[in-house]
Amino acid sequence: MLNFLPAPLIAILSFSLYAINTVFWVIPIVVFSLFKALIPLNFSQKIFSYLLDLMASNWVAINTLNQKLFTRMKFQITGLEALSKKDWYLVLANHQSWVDIVVLQRVLHGQIPFLKFFLKKELIYVPILGLAWWALDFPFMKRYSQAFLKKNPHLRGKDLETTRKACEKFKHKPVSIMSFIEGTRYTQVKHDKQNSPYHHLLKPKAGGVAFVLDAMGEYLTTIVDVTIYYPEGIPNFGDFLSGRINTVHIVIHTQEISSELSGDYANDRAHKIAFQKWLMQFWHEKDIRLEKMRKNTTEIEHK
Repeated sequence: MLNFLPAPLIAILSFSLYAINTVFWVIPIVVFSLFKALIPLNFSQKIFSYLLDLMASNWVAINTLNQKLFTRMKFQITGLEALSKKDWYLVLANHQSWVDIVVLQRVLHGQIPFLKFFLKKELIYVPILGLAWWALDFPFMKRYSQAFLKKNPHLRGKDLETTRKACEKFKHKPVSIMSFIEGTRYTQVKHDKQNSPYHHLLKPKAGGVAFVLDAMGEYLTTIVDVTIYYPEGIPNFGDFLSGRINTVHIVIHTQEISSELSGDYANDRAHKIAFQKWLMQFWHEKDIRLEKMRKNTTEIEHK
């Protein structure tokens, strides 16, 4: 509606509304999360969890109204019809930009249970948002490299223990656990440094996903495979705030989580090899999908 305004002004107004909306909802979210911590009864825990997710859902809904007010961003989406708000989901997506997060929140809002992202431990220090993520039980993960574990063997298995503790909070009501399994945002420099075998993706990291399935295997029923493509090029958050993103293409596939995907990834070598093989094939199919999306866009532009 107001996308005719100059881009710098759109960025200022849009950011201001995001900030006001965030502060408005963070206050009751933190207050109710403290009540939840102080009243450790199963019944009250469930009530507070529903209330907190409802507040967070309203925060996302108002952010979406903000986007519609200031930007012309259009979505081309396939696959939403297969989703439900009553199931436990593991959502896996490619990662190119911070914009991916707001895109996923907007597209999946009201279609599946509220998204819970696995976040790097350092993100808890992000002003305001870090506090909100903590209050909403977003899991903060600290992954250790193999080199670090060799020097500190007493920490081996600590990341799995952290994952299990985080996932315990998700067993009371339907939830969508979100993971960017590349572990970082895609850039051509990172792609080349990794010598990635994929054309449009970085190498996937199997450990985090395997640990979630190990901890939540009895609850999680379906993988929601989301492929995000920006036909105008990968945007940064400034592009998003300024309304310079015109189109986002999204393809959603669902896949039942078979019993073979759950197991002791840390100690069962056969399961670890089988899981990594499955994930590589899963990621290969996503890479092919991205290539088709790119080619289809190019063909349309040349018509």
